[in-house]
Amino acid sequence: MTKRSFDIIMSLALLPFLAILAVALLILNPFYNKGSLFFVQRRMGRNCEPFQAIKFRSMTDVPQVSRSADCPLEVDRITPLGGFLRKSRIDELPQILNVLRGDMSLIGPRPDYYDHAVHYLEQVRGYRQRHAVRPGISGLAQTELGYIEGVEATKRKVSADLYYITHTDLLMEAWIVWRTISVVVKRGGA
Repeated sequence: MTKRSFDIIMSLALLPFLAILAVALLILNPFYNKGSLFFVQRRMGRNCEPFQAIKFRSMTDVPQVSRSADCPLEVDRITPLGGFLRKSRIDELPQILNVLRGDMSLIGPRPDYYDHAVHYLEQVRGYRQRHAVRPGISGLAQTELGYIEGVEATKRKVSADLYYITHTDLLMEAWIVWRTISVVVKRGGA
């Protein structure tokens, strides 16, 4: 209950920043990131249920994600402005709307693209258990391991996520918030 209340209060506090950034990106997008402002993607959430994650778009539009769960990120699709959004993690900010809707938390295991997540359910031990809690905009695996690609790296991510789920307390939540701020300030995004 306390975690959910904190999520709502912090997300509401971040809404003005989201609005300001959205307006700025609406002005910049036609020049540096042609296409829609937002990117909505089906992700796997709590109890393995799908939900629509909202982000600022950082890549050129494609009708459907074609890479498999083991393929590397299509860096050639990242736009000039998108590169900045990803490095600064600003592209993640619209997910506070997912937090307000109850799909996500500020801190928790990062949600994966749904089709990849279905693959990981079959390939990675413990992957289903990481969905016992709401996924987060940031999480222990995100801050400590960085961007994860493929089945082998996902095994390490799941290990960190399960550690978070079984050992979470106020101190760990504060640590993850601190590490997230540190990554954003150092522009350590993907």
